[in-house]
Amino acid sequence: MVKHSSKKVYIIGTTLDGRTFRPSDWSERLAGVMSQFRPESHRHGRSHFAYSPWCMPTSVNNVRSVVVNTDLRAHNVMAWDFVMGFAKDNELQVYLGELPAAVSDGHHKPRT
Repeated sequence: MVKHSSKKVYIIGTTLDGRTFRPSDWSERLAGVMSQFRPESHRHGRSHFAYSPWCMPTSVNNVRSVVVNTDLRAHNVMAWDFVMGFAKDNELQVYLGELPAAVSDGHHKPRT
């Protein structure tokens, strides 16, 4: 088994069969739901909205994506299960550790 030193999990907005996941703002919605789960050092007042450092929307080759930090699992396993369940239920591509070069350079062909 390969061990990953990175604490990042990438959820890419492309399904396993290559379709673009909709709605187009899914990554911001998911990260917004997860914004309440954060380290104590990143707590803000109620009037300040910010994404959790453990679940951030991003873009990978112009594809909406989310980066989830594995520290979320240690903080709240139910929140972790929710995010990973979302990816599984919607058949989104998930990468543990760093993105493979083919994904990061935009030449990835989805699994069939």
